[in-house]
Amino acid sequence: MSLTKQTIKILIVDDQTTSRLLMRDALQQIGFANIPFAKDGEEALKMMMSSPAHIVVSDYNMPKLNGLQLLQAIRTYPATRITPFILLTGSGDREVLQRAIKLGVNNYLPKPVQPAALQKAIQAVTGNLP
Repeated sequence: MSLTKQTIKILIVDDQTTSRLLMRDALQQIGFANIPFAKDGEEALKMMMSSPAHIVVSDYNMPKLNGLQLLQAIRTYPATRITPFILLTGSGDREVLQRAIKLGVNNYLPKPVQPAALQKAIQAVTGNLP
């Protein structure tokens, strides 16, 4: 099966409900439909192990597993090792960004996330999907 905007799965991981909903709305505006949520890194990791997403968009600052811990865990498993990962953070901390780059993050966006920036980051990963 070839991937389309209707079939590609984009997992949004954020402990703030409002942020999850805003990101989902921004992705739906450009045609994506399969957008599950996780409220923390631990829940996201369980979801990735049972039914991996094609792309992960994760907040950094969350309970249980933070965004970097989630990224590191995802990069450990062969089935998810190359899954595109976009990290979101409000801290602007250079050390967090440097650690994320070392762990293989694909993109980094500051919070609050602007819908156009999220859309552009996802399209950079997916290309021109139908």
